[in-house]
Amino acid sequence: MKIIAGVDEVGRGCLAGPVIASAVILRNNIPGLKDSKKLTPLKRNKLSELIMQNSYFSFGIASEQEIDEINILQASLLAMKRAILNLSTKPEKVLIDGIHKPDLDIDTQTIIGGDSLVEEISAASIIAKVYRDNLMIEIDKKYPEYGFSQHKGYGTKVHKEAILNYGPTPIHRLTFKGVLN
Repeated sequence: MKIIAGVDEVGRGCLAGPVIASAVILRNNIPGLKDSKKLTPLKRNKLSELIMQNSYFSFGIASEQEIDEINILQASLLAMKRAILNLSTKPEKVLIDGIHKPDLDIDTQTIIGGDSLVEEISAASIIAKVYRDNLMIEIDKKYPEYGFSQHKGYGTKVHKEAILNYGPTPIHRLTFKGVLN
């Protein structure tokens, strides 16, 4: 049986914070895996723990500065590549959610809606979302007036009003519409 890694990223559409990718090779079957966006935060957190106990996994991060320098698509691909290369076990095949894939010397395949179709991608989607959400909750302690623990950096009305009132923080993506313009 081939060693398959699933890969997904979170935070592409945010106005603040890094983009996070995860790569997961499942060692055991985990019931209830699905796209992280279709799970409650409580269920996501429980599944995230199970996934990390029953898989080889890693994360890849592209910072706000990298996003501003190379654009969000290239930064997402960079985060994915970092996640895949950070795995302790080398996959024979990589399945990636979406239509874009990083440049790698590993057999890779993109799958539109993969986070709902492939367990490994669902698992990657879940742990990446929990990791990023927890990171934004920590960042909220440093910048409480922005409400990061609530919106996680997405462009909500509250977030946009905070940017207007206080200006961007060092974790804001300065090239994104709604941050400086």
